[in-house]
Amino acid sequence: MMDWLRENMWAGWLIVAAALGLAELASLDFTLLMLAAGALTAAGVAAFFPGLLWLQIVVGLVTAAAMLAAIRPMIVRKIHHGQELKTGSAHVIGRSGTVVKEIHPDGGGSIRLGGELWTARPYDDVSTIAPGTRVEVMSIDGATAVVYPVAEPLDRQLESTDPPQPNPTDPPQG
Repeated sequence: MMDWLRENMWAGWLIVAAALGLAELASLDFTLLMLAAGALTAAGVAAFFPGLLWLQIVVGLVTAAAMLAAIRPMIVRKIHHGQELKTGSAHVIGRSGTVVKEIHPDGGGSIRLGGELWTARPYDDVSTIAPGTRVEVMSIDGATAVVYPVAEPLDRQLESTDPPQPNPTDPPQG
């Protein structure tokens, strides 16, 4: 058995790499995966230099250390610092919508948010928000969006963007 293992050390390194790879599936920390990469390089060295156990160990350790120092931090940063996945009603917090039915402090209003209708109430107990007003969702209370206005109602904006009427006393421009 020992003679076979000495002659087929590459198979032993592959078994170690596979065990570390499977253990990585349980931890998801990417540390064991880097060690598995070291064991794979040691298996490659063992295939070409079967009698040099010290060289297999050194190459495997250097590879694992390099992977831990250079590759693992990039992978962890990419996975853990990416955009956070929001699920449930939390995905609407911070999004903006339009008031469809006037929003009163006592409730009963509604907004259109990304094609969906949501019941809504104002963030404070005194505001009334008119239809057409752009609002932003501050939080979700049960199935009700708690909102605050971020712009005037659309009909008021249209009125304020009409071109100014010329003053009859101004000289003609031309």
